Amino acid sequence: MPAKTQRNLRVQRQNASVNQLLERSQPTTQDETVVAGSKVKLCCKVDDHDESSLQWSNPAQQTLYFGEKRALRDNRIQLENSTPNELTISIDNVSLADEGEYTCSIFTMPVRTAKAIVTVLGIPRKPQISGYKEPLKEGQKAKLKCVSSGSKPAAQLQWEKGGKSLLGKDPEVAEDSNGKTFTVTTHVEFDVTSEDNGVDVTCTVHHPSLPNSATSTTLKIEVFYVPKASIEPQPTYPREGDNLRLLCDGQGNPAPQEFAWRKEGIDAPLTVTQDNTLLIPSLNKSDSGTYICSATNIMGTSEAKYNLAVNDASPVAHGTSTYHAIIGGVVALIVFLLLSLLIILGHYLIRHKGTYLTHEAKGSDDAPDADTAIINAEGGQTGGDDKKEYFI
Repeated sequence: MPAKTQRNLRVQRQNASVNQLLERSQPTTQDETVVAGSKVKLCCKVDDHDESSLQWSNPAQQTLYFGEKRALRDNRIQLENSTPNELTISIDNVSLADEGEYTCSIFTMPVRTAKAIVTVLGIPRKPQISGYKEPLKEGQKAKLKCVSSGSKPAAQLQWEKGGKSLLGKDPEVAEDSNGKTFTVTTHVEFDVTSEDNGVDVTCTVHHPSLPNSATSTTLKIEVFYVPKASIEPQPTYPREGDNLRLLCDGQGNPAPQEFAWRKEGIDAPLTVTQDNTLLIPSLNKSDSGTYICSATNIMGTSEAKYNLAVNDASPVAHGTSTYHAIIGGVVALIVFLLLSLLIILGHYLIRHKGTYLTHEAKGSDDAPDADTAIINAEGGQTGGDDKKEYFI
């Protein structure tokens, strides 16, 4: 082998050995992400310490620990482990100011370093809902705003109404005065109905600093709406002679302040009891008619009707008369089918009725006297035509 080639091989082997030594004496670290207020550990390791000590310094290049010796007087920074091959420290109650690039160094020739980036997550504050001050009226538009500040990175806000997702407008993100955290604002609008009265509207903030939980604020909205009047008869199926009670109820917000009864076709109002009940004693035919109850609050008035038909057999409300009409129709149909079947059967029997022969002597009516007629009848006329009789 030529001498030049041998020299090149020796140089390559030497370089490889040097590289291996450099790799073994190169410290290693890893980046860390931590939630503000919690604890972070920084670990630096080296395979070949070359009789040198490891050192940690902060983003401001201030030495924190040199080996097991504390260099910076900060009680939040503690030594976790110190060996010739490892230096691990911890920082308690981490703040946004602790975020940055930390350096682990080993003082060999040359000095070798490794970087560890600490990312601090800013916890978003509890969201605040505004825009609602007083009860809304049915049909009005609710306009709500939700704001959460202090998040890093910017948080995500979500609306819900009655436990169901509610689509809001695109969020607005603004940087806080500290230059590190953000304030997020979102708006939502929707038309309210009576069903929204008492419903919960919730704004929830989602953020990496809250992996297993979320913080939210809930607002219960109130909606004013016209009452919905209804009538409840007691008994449900009254009969002639019964005492009928008609209870008027009105579901509204605010609750109805006024109830009134009247009978259709009669202008004069009817007298009711204190519980908005109309009493009709000893029902008779003159009580038949339509009874109207009205319920009124500040939003308006609604009415409910009750139809009463009093017969000799039994007075029934319109709803029950429909039931009896159905039953009567079924019975009438059955009777009609039976009569039709009888008519068809009778017609069939008539068309297939048999004939019979009388065997009367054809000439008996022409006999000169009674004795001769009897003899002719008893003897018969064998050669005469059979006389047929048909019964229809």
